[in-house]
Amino acid sequence: MFDVQKKSYEMIQFIREYYEKNNLKGAVIGISGGKDSAVVAGLFTKALGKENVIGIWMPCHSKEEDKKNALELANHFGFQLLEFNLTNLYDSYVKQIITLNHPDTEELKDSNINIKPRLRMATLYYYAAYLSKKNKGTYLVAGTSNKCEIYVGYFTKGGDNIADIQVLSDFTVDEVIKIGEAIGVPYEMVHKIPDDGLSGLSDEEKLGVKYSEIADVIENNGQNTSHEVRQRIKELHQKNAHKFHTPTFRKK
Repeated sequence: MFDVQKKSYEMIQFIREYYEKNNLKGAVIGISGGKDSAVVAGLFTKALGKENVIGIWMPCHSKEEDKKNALELANHFGFQLLEFNLTNLYDSYVKQIITLNHPDTEELKDSNINIKPRLRMATLYYYAAYLSKKNKGTYLVAGTSNKCEIYVGYFTKGGDNIADIQVLSDFTVDEVIKIGEAIGVPYEMVHKIPDDGLSGLSDEEKLGVKYSEIADVIENNGQNTSHEVRQRIKELHQKNAHKFHTPTFRKK
């Protein structure tokens, strides 16, 4: 049985003890308006204090609803939220590639989707380095990926898989929801339908499977999931295996 109160307490203690042990100061978190970043922001605020948590909302042709949720979250937990608009920078990338190679829309689709989280991660590290110098103490970039996303490789290499500290990567989406409820994340954010804020589709629409089915495969070998869905999840896991390991030649 998942003891959410116990796990939430342990997660907060994990953050606090790691920071104390390594003499760290604060955290920078990309706030998307979704449940994962909301839960991470809540945990870090409780562990480090609101004055040591900086959230950054990084719109890039983004929805106003996501901005509204990000502001509500910051007000709820009391941490500072900054806006770093990446729209013009993103548009510049697209303009350059069109000028160089004249690709059609379909050829650019994946490149356009994946450059956004890479720009966002570069922004988080840029600002964390600035704060570390300004406040004379190290700020870490906190990751927001959950176990289900990681298992099927639903992340961008060099983007949202990069972080200095992870707290949700061993928890399924259902468990993240329970943690969010336990630490007081606003209901509408905890239960918001997850999407990447990039493609216009929900996560489950993009993946072709439900997060509950991924969790069942991870935890129960897919006992409650159809053979067809199990195969789809297996294919996603294997197809994205290159995201987990970098092949490295070793001299003998």
